[in-house]
This record gives sequence, C-alpha cells and structure tokens, in this order.
Amino acid sequence: MDEYKKEFIEFMVRSRVLTFGDFVTKSGRKTPFFINTGNYSTGAQLEKLGRYYAEALHRNLEGGFNVLYGPAYKGIPLAVTASIALNAHHSRDVAFCFNRKEAKDHGEGGVLIGHKFRAGDKVVIIEDVTTAGTSVRESIPIIKNTAGVEVAGLVVSVDRMERGMGEKSALSELRDEFGFLAFPIVNIVEIVDYLHNREIDGSVVLDDEILERIKEYREKYACS
Repeated sequence: MDEYKKEFIEFMVRSRVLTFGDFVTKSGRKTPFFINTGNYSTGAQLEKLGRYYAEALHRNLEGGFNVLYGPAYKGIPLAVTASIALNAHHSRDVAFCFNRKEAKDHGEGGVLIGHKFRAGDKVVIIEDVTTAGTSVRESIPIIKNTAGVEVAGLVVSVDRMERGMGEKSALSELRDEFGFLAFPIVNIVEIVDYLHNREIDGSVVLDDEILERIKEYREKYACS
C-alpha cells in the first residue's frame, strides 16, 4: 500500500473521523464502522486532509482537470483545501468553486461561488463518502449548465465498497452512468488490512472481534 494511504488511515483514526462500534447509516444499514468527515474541525486537520486529496488527484488524474467542485456543504472545505494543497505540493494552480443550496436573487445572482464555468473546463467533483450518489447526481446538471464543460472525475475520501442502487458499488454506478473516473483516497479493504490488530497511539481500534463484524457486514452489503 502507498505510504500516503497508510498515513491517511491513521490520520482519520486520530481525527475521530473513522470509528468502530455500532452505527446506522443514512440508508438504515447497521454498520460496525463509520466515517464522519464532519469531525474535522481544525486548520491543521484541513491542511493535512487537502494534501491527501491532492495526492490522490495527482496520482489518478495528473493534469486532466483544471477545476475542483465541492457540493454544499461538506464538499466546500474539501475543494478549497485540495486546491491549496495542489498549488503548494504539486505546483498546480487549480480553480475551485461550490454551489449555494438556494440561488441568490440579488447582487451577482446564480448558484455558484468561486470559479465560473466556461467552455473547455475539466471539472473534478470532491466528496467525502458517496453512498447513493445523490449529491453527485445533483451536481452534474449544475456543472454542465455551461456548454463545453466536462466532468473529468470524482474523488472521495473512502470507498465503503457497498452496493449502491443495484449490485455495483456507488462509485462504479456513477462511473458507468456518467463515464468519468471515480476513485477514493482509500477503500474499506485497505483500511481493514492496514488497521487489523495494529496499535495507533497505544490502542488497537480494529481487533479480531471488530474484524469478524466487518466481515459479516460485508458479506451482506458488499458489492459484487
């Protein structure tokens, strides 16, 4: 596994973004692991998070994009910090933008803040964790409202590798439906393989009992 992925997994644990226990997902599934990016709350955490997104973008898309789009609300800081990290660590000055939940009816109007799309733009959507792909599907028409704009990809922090609307994972469904590259920084298999019985700051967060619960959960919900 690449070193930045190992660092990212430990970073999520230390930030209390990746936790293990008893949870219920938005779709109603009882899950033994949970990813809550809403727990990032400091400038130092956001700076590190941006570096991991930037590294994943650099490795998977290289120069094949020029705009980052963050769906409101959680995608907003993700797009901003990733664009800063791309400039600082990869010498890529990439534009960013995000949407308002409601269109502004005064001043400049519109639903976008930041970069205004123009023909020739290649846009990457920045998300936290995609389960059903709802926010991505809502983002596509906003991005393609300008003729000649291409959605080049989608990057998320973690791929849970669960069935979406059908038998495929949500990322695979979005990839097939819209024809763009969709990828995570890490996936749940990488997380489990790395964390199983590994001490993080003196504690094991994923022991044999949690491992068995994750296996049972994935037998039920993992994509084919």
